[in-house]
Amino acid sequence: MPELVFFSGTMDCGKSTLALQIEHNRSSRGLKGMILTRDDRAGEGKLSSRLGLVTDAVEVADELDVYAYVVDQLSQGGRVDYVIADEAQFLAPAQIDQLARVVDDLGLDVYAFGITTDFRSKLFPGSQRLVELADRVEVLQVEALCWCGARATHNARTVGGRMVVEGAQVVVGDVDRSDDEVGYEVLCRRHHRKQLTSATAHAAALSPEVLPVASA
Repeated sequence: MPELVFFSGTMDCGKSTLALQIEHNRSSRGLKGMILTRDDRAGEGKLSSRLGLVTDAVEVADELDVYAYVVDQLSQGGRVDYVIADEAQFLAPAQIDQLARVVDDLGLDVYAFGITTDFRSKLFPGSQRLVELADRVEVLQVEALCWCGARATHNARTVGGRMVVEGAQVVVGDVDRSDDEVGYEVLCRRHHRKQLTSATAHAAALSPEVLPVASA
């Protein structure tokens, strides 16, 4: 039976790499997929991984009806055997409903990839709708690590190396940005709660205020 599957995890856990692997495995068997994405780090109409792999994709705009788009491709004689949707957290809830309709009405598998929560630990609307509708939710087993070595469970937005907790929900960035840019860092829950990034942790470790005080 066709399924809507949501592969979720923090940033830097290999979601896009897995999306590209699924595309490779199926296309090498003669199947034809449709790849959708939005706001990929490599630019418009691209699906990329941090390993340097990249492929062309359909950029999903706000007004795009995903179901109608797939039907249109099929009506024009195109072939679509499955759909891959990367950066699915950025899709509107209505577009997630349209992906579910692709599964139910067209009988196609849909593989959606995205992070569940934003830098404030709040659900992305697209991810929330995927959790509500998906036949399966798969948490990726390639664990990203916090700077302390613990399993990273939260995404932090940083400016100048410091964690910020206010701002627009969607600001395109990456975990590889320099400290003077808007970037992202994955943290364990404890350090996300304390707003302690790798940069601020290093500064704290160098501060005399945190050194133990010897007793007289």
